[in-house]
Amino acid sequence: MMVPADTIVAAATPPGTGGVGIVRVSGEKTEQIARTLLGSLPEPRSAAYRAFRNADGQKIDAGLALYFPAPASFTGESVLELHGHGGPLVISLIVDAIVALGARHAEPGEFSQRAFLNGKLDLVQAEAIADLINAGTSQAARAALRSLSGKFSDAVNALAEQLIRLRMHVEAAIDFPEEEIDFLADDLLLARLEECAQAFALLQQQAQQGRVLRDGFQVVIVGRPNAGKSSLLNLLSGQDAAIVTEIAGTTRDILRERIDIDGLAVELVDTAGLREDPDRVEEEGIRRARKALQSADAVLWIQDGTVAEPEALGEPLPEGIPVTVVRNKIDLPESLPVVGEGVIGLSAKTGEGLDALRQHIRKLAGYEDLGQGAFTARRRHLDALERAATHFSTGKMALQEAKAGELLAEELRLSHQALGEITGAVSSDDLLGRIFSQFCIGK
Repeated sequence: MMVPADTIVAAATPPGTGGVGIVRVSGEKTEQIARTLLGSLPEPRSAAYRAFRNADGQKIDAGLALYFPAPASFTGESVLELHGHGGPLVISLIVDAIVALGARHAEPGEFSQRAFLNGKLDLVQAEAIADLINAGTSQAARAALRSLSGKFSDAVNALAEQLIRLRMHVEAAIDFPEEEIDFLADDLLLARLEECAQAFALLQQQAQQGRVLRDGFQVVIVGRPNAGKSSLLNLLSGQDAAIVTEIAGTTRDILRERIDIDGLAVELVDTAGLREDPDRVEEEGIRRARKALQSADAVLWIQDGTVAEPEALGEPLPEGIPVTVVRNKIDLPESLPVVGEGVIGLSAKTGEGLDALRQHIRKLAGYEDLGQGAFTARRRHLDALERAATHFSTGKMALQEAKAGELLAEELRLSHQALGEITGAVSSDDLLGRIFSQFCIGK
């Protein structure tokens, strides 16, 4: 993508009333706009108290002005930040005045996009800005900050460098056919291939952790009426989020609560009891429960632990989603022994078995607290890594089975290209447009 030559403006603080509101300007007309709006250009990277005036000289507001000349700015362009009062009307008047002076309203994520296009950030770092803003746990925030500082990018670039060395070795063998067999049977090449395979496995594991940290883990609670689904939701969330009664069909809609399990954001979804012949309102709740199941990462099937043969749910659960049976009411004298691999005993009343359930959810998510080694990742990163690893494995197999240097070279090239999509070294306008459209307007 070409870096746009026009000047953009947007509020960098969220809509609503607050003590301070920030307006950000970036582009080639920034200095001209600053002189008109402020009377003169502030000293670079120093806060100056100024009156903000429109093109007619009318005072709009007063506050702090910060000027960052190109290229030493977030976007790589000249940037002006105005810190005024946080009323929606005041912010709107400042933005309108700047538009009248030659700027245009920024698109979502356009400031970060310009930072990427000007080489101030790679694509992973740009995405990490949004991840940090939207982090649901302190662990996720720290991981996003590490991605923003370049930890994930460094790991991808290190693997890309390994692929480059491999490609150089293989291309040399192809360029000198009389030496090709010796080159391709070289112990150094085989050792580098094995090192690269291990690096792919480690990075994929770390990226999967990063994806779970960023996106969280959705657990849907299902079961027959009165099995204790809502009681379990309340127990896990630590609050009375759901109404609990002995009347079957109390839960008519899905309820969502977000909890933190050792830094893992887990969204719990309580559903209407699945049964036959519900009334019309409850039937709509059951329909919504079925819909929630389709997007679940895992399912907890709550059963009455006092019943030897619990009733079936009445419908099959989605394939490919892990289902854990939770035998509730183990605190009652008539409760039966908990048997079966992966079955968890629980008392939603006393909390017995809660720690075991929390650790089981963490295990289902494949989550490990990596501490200072964690970074955030997105599904597109995982997809690109998977394609890169597949091309690498295909090339490695071609070498091992047929000594096919040309096939190995091509697969290594494709693997390298897929890795480049993660940091933006290889990208398309369409991909960049989709990524940055998800950002806040002022970022």
